[in-house]
Amino acid sequence: MDLDALKVALAASPQNIPLLMLVGKLHEDRFELADARDCFDRVLVLQPDHGEALVAIARLLDLAGESSEAMVRLEALCAKQPRLAAAWMLRARIALDEGDGASARAFYDTAVDLDRSQADDELLQAILKAGGNKKVAMTSAGTIREEEDDDDGNPFEGMDAVAARDLDLEFRVRADIKFDGVGGMNKVKDDIRMKIIHPLKNPDLFAAYGKKAGGGVLLYGPPGCGKTLMARATAGEIDAAFFSVGLHQVLDMYIGESEQKLHKIFELARKSAPAVLFFDETDALAADRRDLRHSAGRNLINQFLSELDGANSANDGLLILGATNAPWHLDGAFLRPGRFDRIIFVPPPDTAAREDIVKIHAKGKPLADFDPADLAKRCEGFSGADLKAVFDLATEAALAEAMKKGSLIPVSGKMLAKAAKDVKPSTRKWFESAKNHALYANQSGFYDDVLVYLGLKK
Repeated sequence: MDLDALKVALAASPQNIPLLMLVGKLHEDRFELADARDCFDRVLVLQPDHGEALVAIARLLDLAGESSEAMVRLEALCAKQPRLAAAWMLRARIALDEGDGASARAFYDTAVDLDRSQADDELLQAILKAGGNKKVAMTSAGTIREEEDDDDGNPFEGMDAVAARDLDLEFRVRADIKFDGVGGMNKVKDDIRMKIIHPLKNPDLFAAYGKKAGGGVLLYGPPGCGKTLMARATAGEIDAAFFSVGLHQVLDMYIGESEQKLHKIFELARKSAPAVLFFDETDALAADRRDLRHSAGRNLINQFLSELDGANSANDGLLILGATNAPWHLDGAFLRPGRFDRIIFVPPPDTAAREDIVKIHAKGKPLADFDPADLAKRCEGFSGADLKAVFDLATEAALAEAMKKGSLIPVSGKMLAKAAKDVKPSTRKWFESAKNHALYANQSGFYDDVLVYLGLKK
């Protein structure tokens, strides 16, 4: 990236925080620590509590050999912003450099619990070699304590920590978004409230009707329309543990191992209840058994059905959310009451929701002549992912102009309108397929919502 061109752009827009952070990081990569520090300090003048800039300054101090001051700053930062994963991870690295394996492990585990993407197996192995091989935790006072073993602990207790992470089994996070951060989708929200949120808040009332919190909800619809986002928001709404399970976290090349992984995932979620267990690409794990010739795939489906039934362990307080773009490929046994007994269509966002989404994408960008309502009207049928593509395309056009002129060029309404014209709605292809299933393979009425959306049924 051309640092000189970015510095010219920064001169034209000296209060652009993302640009200041970018220029500062480029100086840091070149080990120009004084210039990098100047950029990060300027960010703090504009926004004193900017977590990323505060972590960056601590990182510069560590690079300059002032690790003690860096740790003092990080300790204060973690006390003020305890959910800042990058600060905990930097503390882990510095503690490791100082030979304190136990502290490094505590800081590392805290960082990964907050943000799974922070996981670094190479760093974890170095921490284990330095003596950080015991499960530890941070107390409310910020001190370190070893966790006692008990029957209600993590089901992976006693396993090699690196092996567990290689299996991708430690993926619990706290969701950082609630329903008010998701545009539209009111019907989906209402169904989920009735399924788990209201039972958790009014247990006695629901118990009188024989209803418990939990159960299974299947979200289906075009790709990119917010199914995963809604799952995270559900966890955030009830302050619950959120487990996102992908196909690669379950499937194994050895016979019987996939079933064992699936069971361990369910057990971990049960012991963390209330919890949301989210399966993306559910159709890949719950395919119609009539289409499978090999027993291995059928065994995994049978295991999935058994876990949904809670055959060996109760699923009270566990909401199982599935997302799929192709519900017609699921085995019919998954759609009976007690399993995925509520099937919810997640359509593309309507005009009001699109306006909310474009406002979110507009944050932090230099804009000119930006009219969210006008852009939302131009994007009929667009998914949330399509709207992001519109902003990405327009931003690239503005950056190209900025590089040519050597000055900051705002993303204009005209650029956004052109991008909206160039991006084609990705939902069209999905509706072509869904329409056929809804018209000719809909005896149960599962896909009536698709027909209503297409105007083929009232």
